[in-house]
Amino acid sequence: MARIEQSELAQKAGVSVDTIKRLERTVGPISANVQTMAAIVQVLEAAGLEFIPENGGGAGIRFRERKA
Repeated sequence: MARIEQSELAQKAGVSVDTIKRLERTVGPISANVQTMAAIVQVLEAAGLEFIPENGGGAGIRFRERKA
């Protein structure tokens, strides 16, 4: 959704590309360092993704248009 390459996400979040690949392959709950996940979430939110909390229908994400 954010159209960010793995290498760009890794660089901006300060993690390795292997970490991003491992997290993308994960099925089910993700297991990662809290600081790693916070850094990745911050990059994705800056790119326009909004994380939606679980509300009975399940957690998810949506893309919000960036304001000019």
